[in-house]
Amino acid sequence: MGEYSKALSSYERSLEIRKIALPPNHPDFAQSYNIIGVVYSHMGEYSKALSSYERSLEIRKIALPPNHPDFAQSYNNIAMLYCHMGEYSKALSSLERSLEIFKIALPPNHPGFAQSYNNIASAYFHMGEYSKALSSYERSLEILKIALPPNHPDFAQSYNNIAMVYDNMGECSKALSSYERSFEILKIALPPNHPNLATSYNNIASVYNKMGEYSKALSSYERSFKIRKIALPPNHPALATSYNNIAMVYSHMGEYSKALSSLERSLEIRKIALPPNHPDFAQSYNNIAMVYFHMGEYSKALSSFDEEPHRFLS
Repeated sequence: MGEYSKALSSYERSLEIRKIALPPNHPDFAQSYNIIGVVYSHMGEYSKALSSYERSLEIRKIALPPNHPDFAQSYNNIAMLYCHMGEYSKALSSLERSLEIFKIALPPNHPGFAQSYNNIASAYFHMGEYSKALSSYERSLEILKIALPPNHPDFAQSYNNIAMVYDNMGECSKALSSYERSFEILKIALPPNHPNLATSYNNIASVYNKMGEYSKALSSYERSFKIRKIALPPNHPALATSYNNIAMVYSHMGEYSKALSSLERSLEIRKIALPPNHPDFAQSYNNIAMVYFHMGEYSKALSSFDEEPHRFLS
């Protein structure tokens, strides 16, 4: 955060100099306000970022010809802010404005279209409009296939996004196929034991778990966990998530002692890594209680259920 503050100070100083040296509404002012908006966005100060992006857009409307590509940048940046703020309808409106400008300003199948369709799909996804999200993600993928060489890393993200939509639509086989395509590309593009490979194994395992293929789910979760142990610092929260996921598969398989051991390890890491009232503790105590319940240890189950609200009230 300290580096962002320094960057913000420098960009604001630059803006003040431009105010002295340049005529009002010079295009460079739009650039200044835009980059200040970017810094505020990274700092999580979305209202200030939005104000800066809108000021940049106002200047561009005065200084630039209609449908200049910089307008697409402005609308896209505003849209991404709205996404961060959970205002997906407003985000979608700005993204569609950005896309319309791209259609005028860029040649067909320019890589910028792929990103534009990807962002539109993301907004639809968060709005729960999965069919529309899928259509836009697939359009993005089609453009990438024309614009990029085979096995470019961007394909991995594209297939992963499509898989997420299928996953949320309950189409597990299609989700699994897309997750596996994503994984194959990541294996080519990334070094062994890269954290993104762990995430990919985790996604594949999650689908196997939903399909009731618990042995395959366990194998993929364990592969994910092994990479995370190498790639991440000890007691990283992602390791707690891995232990929790492995435990849930053991529970589905009726191996409750193994499930309990993994859940307790997950809880230990969370106690070190997370603030006391983090929501993940609710998951931990709830899952431990459910395993004790299945083991017939009802007093221990009740004790774990009781631990959850006490932690949040302390």
